[in-house]
Amino acid sequence: MPSPVAQSPPKAEEAEAVALQAETIIEVGGSESDTGYESEWASSASTSVSSSVRDYTFENGRRYHKYSEGRYLFPNDESEQEREDMKHAMVLNLCGGRLHYSPLDNPQSVLDIGTGTGIWAIDFGDEYPSASVLGVDLSPIQPSWVPPNVKFMVDDAESPWIYPADNFDFIHLRHLASSIKNIPALMSQAMTNLKPGGWIEMQELYFVLSSDDDSIPENHAFTKWLTFVGQGLETFGVDLLSPGKNQERLKDAGFENVTERIFKVPIGTWPKNETLSKVGLYGQAMCVDGLQGNSMKTLTKGLGWTAEEVELFLVDVRDSLKDRKVHSYLTFRVCYGQKPGGGS
Repeated sequence: MPSPVAQSPPKAEEAEAVALQAETIIEVGGSESDTGYESEWASSASTSVSSSVRDYTFENGRRYHKYSEGRYLFPNDESEQEREDMKHAMVLNLCGGRLHYSPLDNPQSVLDIGTGTGIWAIDFGDEYPSASVLGVDLSPIQPSWVPPNVKFMVDDAESPWIYPADNFDFIHLRHLASSIKNIPALMSQAMTNLKPGGWIEMQELYFVLSSDDDSIPENHAFTKWLTFVGQGLETFGVDLLSPGKNQERLKDAGFENVTERIFKVPIGTWPKNETLSKVGLYGQAMCVDGLQGNSMKTLTKGLGWTAEEVELFLVDVRDSLKDRKVHSYLTFRVCYGQKPGGGS
């Protein structure tokens, strides 16, 4: 049961261009005027566990997890789940449909940390039917209709792990930079629980806005937003820019064959390349749709803003994200390494 987002992979020549695009300048294409379709997409946000684990809390009109309350600062309601699935579609298009870059050889036991809606785990279970896939998350928001080799569990990945040592062939983490406080400790735990020769892979957006043509203006509202959110997360012990350190941290943790691949994620449909333009549409919608949920707790509880101040600021941030004269991008960093041993 492959996910709907995986049904239209990019053309081979487009995918090849995307795979190389981190090392090249993205060519601007099309008009700088609003396409209509883009605006419609970008405004889309306007649209077996115990009962205690399934409890939720509500704040500023959004729903949050109750289990280990406060550990994760962002909503888990339906609109956020749709945004998470959209991010999965964005990554699949960016990576030519690939779920991983680690060179796996018939994986049998797989752990997906921070599984969210479970969409990656479900797709992986479909692609590797002989593998047993376990997805863990603080929120029980995964579907019940899943492949028979996929299971989900509510757990806090930063608490002591309950899994046996030398147990997993592959441990996957994605989009956790804004929530994990102690990345080195998590890597150490993964080292313990991976089989010798097993792989860990971290797939993260790096929240530094760049452009190849210096089109980002001074006092750019989205750039300011990234700074403020980073400062807010710091008050909770989270380093938003941790993905830039993952390669060295994996080496420091003792992993071998550590490799990093970097992709550009455009914000908007300005790239001439068809696949990158589609990725940019996802990227823009991901940012616009996530502004309110990603801002409220980080800016109110972290920096002391009022909810009204946040909403007023976000008006300018939304406008800056839709400005077609700005040819900006984030980077997506895939970093993977292998536990020593295993005869390879």
